Amino acid sequence: MFLFAFITFCLGAILGSFINALSFRWGTGVSVVNGRSRCMHCGHTLSAFDLVPIFSWIALRGRCQYCGARISWQYPLVELTGALLSLGAYFVNSDPLSYVLLLLVLMTTLFIAVYDVRHKIIPLSASLWLMALVAADRFFAGGVFFALIDGLLLAAPLLLISFFSGGRWMGWGDGILEISLGWLLGLTVGLTAFMFAFWSGACVGIALLYLRRGVTMRSEVPFAPFLIFGAWAALLFHVDLFQALPALLP
Repeated sequence: MFLFAFITFCLGAILGSFINALSFRWGTGVSVVNGRSRCMHCGHTLSAFDLVPIFSWIALRGRCQYCGARISWQYPLVELTGALLSLGAYFVNSDPLSYVLLLLVLMTTLFIAVYDVRHKIIPLSASLWLMALVAADRFFAGGVFFALIDGLLLAAPLLLISFFSGGRWMGWGDGILEISLGWLLGLTVGLTAFMFAFWSGACVGIALLYLRRGVTMRSEVPFAPFLIFGAWAALLFHVDLFQALPALLP
């Protein structure tokens, strides 16, 4: 069991490294599969030692060995997150097909979160790819019809906010993303994830107001990463506050 867990951890770290490259190159015309990786500051071609997920950043102390420029925290953070998500998917679904499907879903949400943080937009193609993956996952798990209804119900508040504000208060991408997350989680777990998203978003927003200059109530903070974080927490830790609520009532 330890060997398989270690393999899934390493696989997730490698995929996290790929997502890092994808988040920088997506929409720029630069291929993510062709060409050697280079330092973004000095342009020097990176060696294999420079590209080992997580380890290289630690070994190089967060700096390029050729020019000494700082390497963004994004690299080890996304690689570690990918590794932990892969490990979580393995413990949730040890069946090979279910694991692969869930892993692809989680890695797609990781890319969407990273890209939204960097560029304040969710690529439509990534959202459609996530929908296809979740639909395949639901097809094998059963209950497709109810999953479709749950996704639409959970996304409805976000889509209505986008509609009535003309996309000024909230972009359409968040509502489209929530449809897929609702399909994946179901209604009660999806509502739990929704609550986690708002709580974590509020905490981060308040912290930014106090810690960073130039941040105001009108500053644009992407909401998709919080929706995705809430979904990860509810799914991987099996949290369903609304299902447990009747047992807590007198």
